[in-house]
Amino acid sequence: MLYSSVENSKIKELKKLNQKKYRDKTNLFLVEGEHLLLEAYKSGYLKEVLILEENRVNFDIPINYMTSNVEKYISALDTPTGMIGICKKKINKNINGNKLLILDDVQDPGNLGAIIRSAVAFDIDMIILSEKCADAYSSKVVRASQGMLFHINISVKNLEEFIPELKDLGYQILGTKVTLGNDLKTLEKKQKFAIIMGNEGNGVKKELLDMCDEYIYIKMNKSCESLNVAVATSIILYELDK
Repeated sequence: MLYSSVENSKIKELKKLNQKKYRDKTNLFLVEGEHLLLEAYKSGYLKEVLILEENRVNFDIPINYMTSNVEKYISALDTPTGMIGICKKKINKNINGNKLLILDDVQDPGNLGAIIRSAVAFDIDMIILSEKCADAYSSKVVRASQGMLFHINISVKNLEEFIPELKDLGYQILGTKVTLGNDLKTLEKKQKFAIIMGNEGNGVKKELLDMCDEYIYIKMNKSCESLNVAVATSIILYELDK
């Protein structure tokens, strides 16, 4: 089928998926570009594809066509790619695995996407987002993750309620703290642990730090007060994966 009008009801519904409330309502989101479509397809989360008439893809799922004006209407990109995929969210509310990453109000989509990528690279089993984190299924996060969000379980929780549940299940709760923390390289980690990374400007909330079993920090040159949260997370996950 060829979609040529932005007044088409389905096209209008797809346009709405650029807004978080409609992604939450439908449990669907959009991806753009061949690489992201392929990652979604390999993981089984790609439901349908819209492409320009001159393009070709080899997926055994519904493939429809769109005109360039329709693509520009739907796309979240300044320079559309000619391919838009409709994906279902990867929803898993249950605790999964021994190595957990908790993100406390990380706001920047680029940071969240980079963190998701590092979490996959360093064998984290599950990412738990606070209720005020950036949306993992926004276009910017999906692109920054390079499609790695399809390869890890992500859940959104009320952290004040969730962390005590983890403690009851025997998880070691590790908080990141610039002062009064243990050097990351000397940490004796348990088999089951959850590391909390904080907001770009404020770090981890005091209420959550008070629940931690240990505090850790990255030893670095005193001339540098702090690191970008995505960079810091990557360093910590690398050390914890040793």
